[in-house]
Amino acid sequence: MLNNPVTIGPLRCGRGQPLVVIAGPCVIETEASTLAIAQRLRQIAEKLAVPLIFKASFDKANRTSVHSFRGPGLTEGLAVLRRVKQSTGLPITTDLHEREQAGPVAEVCDLLQIPAFLARQTDLLLAAAATGRPIHVKKSQFLAPWDMKNVVDKLVAGGCQDVLLGERGTFFGYGRLVNDMRAIPQMQSLGVPVVFDATHSVQEPGGLGASTGGNRAMVEPLARAATALGADALFFETHPDPDRARSDGPNSLPLDQFADVLQRLLVVRRAIEGMPS
Repeated sequence: MLNNPVTIGPLRCGRGQPLVVIAGPCVIETEASTLAIAQRLRQIAEKLAVPLIFKASFDKANRTSVHSFRGPGLTEGLAVLRRVKQSTGLPITTDLHEREQAGPVAEVCDLLQIPAFLARQTDLLLAAAATGRPIHVKKSQFLAPWDMKNVVDKLVAGGCQDVLLGERGTFFGYGRLVNDMRAIPQMQSLGVPVVFDATHSVQEPGGLGASTGGNRAMVEPLARAATALGADALFFETHPDPDRARSDGPNSLPLDQFADVLQRLLVVRRAIEGMPS
């Protein structure tokens, strides 16, 4: 039996609930910068009365190049995330890439995130399910929305009843992702809340040769469309200086623009909430 809405720390995401925002830098660069971004996001969330979950990765295990920055690693990264949680009170999420990471990550994070490339990894899903934490699985770029039923079934078999699925674009030719917005209601029909990952949806994998490119100008238009379609949550990577970010800078939103973007999206959300069902 799946829960919908899903409880994530003090928040609830899903049917009949406010729009949830998941936001933060792609990767933990330094403790100081991560704490500063989290504090700013907390202020924005309080001002706009938006439930917000902070996200940052301790390891980017799927970087294009072996020379790319990956992050501080599990031990140091989780220590930073623990301090973010203590100092801001925000619920926390991060990616895990190996089943051995599930237990340690669950001790700190309120929501476990499975990267899109790993959505079919049965042992990883079962290890995550065994922690008892809610789990957000991003739809693989090579899967159809209805294929995610098998992912949900694996998690339920592992004892997890709190599942979110993420839409983050589908491969289209070389170096491009496209969004089929039908994926949002199609995955919701599986009985779970759906997260729209607005910033990863504008990635151009390998577009910069040794790193991933992107087009951040398309983040807000896609997020508006997803909000209008009734997505339960929106996911954004944001950074004070995206052009100098050490991962996913081309598709990250500038932090000083984030509040304005979010405010415009909330106008869309309020409009659809006022429509007859």
